[in-house]
Amino acid sequence: MQFDDEAELDSSQVQDRRGIPGGGLAVGGGAIGILGLVVALVFGLDPGLFGTDGQSAAPPVGKATSSAQLASACKTGADANARQDCRVLAVVNSVQTYWQADFEARGRTYTRAQSVLFTDRVATACGTATSAVGPFYCPGDHKAYFDLGFFDDMGRQLGAQGGPFAEAYVVAHEYGHHVQNLLGTTDKVGGDRQGADSASVKLELQADCYAGVWTHHATTTPQPSTGRPLISRLTDQDIALALDAAQSVGDDRIQQRATGRTNPETWTHGSSAQRQQWFTTGYRTGDMTACDTFG
Repeated sequence: MQFDDEAELDSSQVQDRRGIPGGGLAVGGGAIGILGLVVALVFGLDPGLFGTDGQSAAPPVGKATSSAQLASACKTGADANARQDCRVLAVVNSVQTYWQADFEARGRTYTRAQSVLFTDRVATACGTATSAVGPFYCPGDHKAYFDLGFFDDMGRQLGAQGGPFAEAYVVAHEYGHHVQNLLGTTDKVGGDRQGADSASVKLELQADCYAGVWTHHATTTPQPSTGRPLISRLTDQDIALALDAAQSVGDDRIQQRATGRTNPETWTHGSSAQRQQWFTTGYRTGDMTACDTFG
């Protein structure tokens, strides 16, 4: 994945709370679902008991960064090509530019959602969350939350190959939840939160599909500041890494790694094959109407 070096980044779309103590339902809370969260879901344990086993990509508590520092460091596409936090910011910019244009083409209004970078724990309108739940979107405050250390966990704990576009897939998935919230789809879940055919699984698979839709348009959606796409190049290898990430976070794959068995009755996000399938559907069609996982 390559960003246009001269593109201007809009840092107002990302709030940096890394190193600052944090203190309803988070849709996609672990929408990508790290190992600790899935074990918690299967066995009813507290997700807060599960930590990470290495150095976080985010600054440690006590060395807080700020949104002003992020804005200073992440100004252009060249910065996104060089730094992980700037890359996340650039993907957020690209994703939201696409969805705003798509909504306008359908006669709808897209309301932008901020992303929040945090370390260890964060307070949200959906409650206080720890890094153990993985990236998540909170409908209550219309924000997506990311501890950047999760991207290392995808490799260490889930066996994903990782890479910049695997990270972009994660970000785009969470913004898929924002699209669902704006369209009222999130309300379909209700109490149907577990099981291979549950509304929760259908919601997550649709978010995967929406991530694929953005991917289809990522290199052709012009940014307002330059009239050129923010992402100038995606390769077949980038798509392969996104599919590898989707496979690594399937409920069956994570349960097998955690317990040596699978239990579809406890699934909340779908199997590896389903997650790959729906991302591919979005990527091949580039059309959100093809993402009817509820149909």
